[in-house]
Parts: sequence; C-alpha cells; structure tokens
Amino acid sequence: MLDTRPLDRAMLAAFAELTDGPVADLGCGPGHLTAHLHSLGLDVFGLDLSPAMIALAREAHPELRFDQGSMTALDLGDGVLGGILAFYSVIHMPPHELPAVFAEFFRVLAPGGHLLLGFFAGDDPEPQEFDHKVTLAYRWSPSTLAELLGKAGFAEVGRLVREPIDGERFLQAQLLVRKP
Repeated sequence: MLDTRPLDRAMLAAFAELTDGPVADLGCGPGHLTAHLHSLGLDVFGLDLSPAMIALAREAHPELRFDQGSMTALDLGDGVLGGILAFYSVIHMPPHELPAVFAEFFRVLAPGGHLLLGFFAGDDPEPQEFDHKVTLAYRWSPSTLAELLGKAGFAEVGRLVREPIDGERFLQAQLLVRKP
C-alpha cells in the first residue's frame, strides 16, 4: 500500500528518524505498518483490539510482536515508549472518548516521545461521522484534532493533508506531535 503513497512514506520516515526507544503501532491491523517501521530500524510492536487482525499480523510477520489489547487502557507503564503510531485507528473512536485516549497516549510516552496520528480529514471543525467499510468512522479537521492533542499536553511538530488517491474517498491527514 505504501508503494503508491510517497507522502505517507515520508511522514513515516520522519517519525522513525525522530523516534528514540520502543514504538507501539496502535490499531495495527494486519501489521503492514508495524513491519514497515521495523524495516526503518525501529523497535516496534503492534497492538489491535481484533483477535482476527492480530492473527493475520502474526501470520504475515512472525518475527514481530503483536498483542491484542485496547488503546483506551494500555498495559504499559508510564513513559515507556519512544513513539506511538496510530494510523487510521482513532477514526473509530467516538469524539467524546478521544480526550481520554490522548491522555493515555501521553501517559505511556516518554518525554520527547512522538505520536504520529493518521486520519480522514474534513473541513468542518466538528467531526463528521460516515460509514466506513469496517464500522462507523469519523473525519476530523486537522486543526480540531491538533487542538485536542494540545489539550492533552502534546506539542505539534508538523502536519500533512493530502488529496485522496485511487480508492480513497476523503482527504487524508497526519499529525506529528511530541510530548515535551
């Protein structure tokens, strides 16, 4: 999938370059981004709520660690991660739950740790619910999500908003933030 998405690869490469320490790919799905981060030299593991996704990830990438779990209650100590990748995983969280999720991300990241968040973007400041192929999902204004992340204590490092390509329906966005 990354072969046709050079801007996504660039953001992942920047995240990898900035990150020091273990990385959690939260909402890892079948593990393709976990494997990509590993190929960039990161000590990374994947976590997903779905046992089926974890089974697929383990089958495709047996050399990597994949655990079943929820990003709302991470089984990790405070400040133990150098980075978190949450690529199109928080899109399934109801808007009222995001502040608690971002607080949990902040808790497990070490000072100086980075979070790269990928999501469907919209122009409206309010989240837009839509029917995703898996379940209901939300599109977010990058500024609205950046504000929520700021309230959780994160500082924005950069953002990317790109036009949809073949097979995509919406603007695609990424926010790279840092725990001070």
